[in-house]
Amino acid sequence: MTSSDRTEYVSEENGVLRITIATAGRGTSMDFGGINAGTAALRARRGDLGAVLLTGSGANFCAGGDVRGFAEAADRGVHIHGLATDLHDFVRALDSCPAPVIAAVHGWAAGAGMSLVLAADIAIGGESTKLRPAYPGIGLSPDGGMSWTLPRVVGWGRAREILLTDAVLDAEEARDLGILSRIVADDAVLAEAEALAVAVAAGPRTTHASIKALLRRSPAATLSEQLDSERQNITAAAAGPTGREGVDAFVAKRKPDFTGLT
Repeated sequence: MTSSDRTEYVSEENGVLRITIATAGRGTSMDFGGINAGTAALRARRGDLGAVLLTGSGANFCAGGDVRGFAEAADRGVHIHGLATDLHDFVRALDSCPAPVIAAVHGWAAGAGMSLVLAADIAIGGESTKLRPAYPGIGLSPDGGMSWTLPRVVGWGRAREILLTDAVLDAEEARDLGILSRIVADDAVLAEAEALAVAVAAGPRTTHASIKALLRRSPAATLSEQLDSERQNITAAAAGPTGREGVDAFVAKRKPDFTGLT
């Protein structure tokens, strides 16, 4: 995919892969055209991206699954199994992506939409943004990794409360819990997230990949193991082009140029 390549759901510009995960149809429920296109794009460009931007094109970031579609399915279990499989392929692709993942969270992020907010590295919300698990309200259990990510973000006790009570979180509460990274005016969410994605994409990509790898490894590692990993990564960075450019720019009192460096 080149900088000029665009589809209905996926586009790339300035090193940022933009994926639309919900559209105005069916009440801004999750659009699996976007989910599957996003998975394919992430797999194709895994090592050659500066940032990933998740957006919704309707009134909400994502209002969750298409519940009317669930009801219309001839076999609801088979139908939802297929959707969960596709969604989980997307979540795995996001998790393994070395580039930072940024979510522009306007309006509601409910159900699987909230799961994708939790899957992002950085989530920008609006003043009226709201999040809700939404699964208990329709008698279903979570998917999209929510039962794994939520307790790791907010703590086990709070995660139990949020999931079991199907709590609605406003923007300030979501930010205070660490689900949203920052809050901006509602009409500035997309512009803020886009600007951040472009800035991140212009930064040291191997450094971002190293940070994500260290953070991913950290929960299962001992302190001693993590220290060994940090030493290995910083040594490799110091000997590589990105580290050399960063250090040389600092000494020369100029802005580093990480363009094209790996």
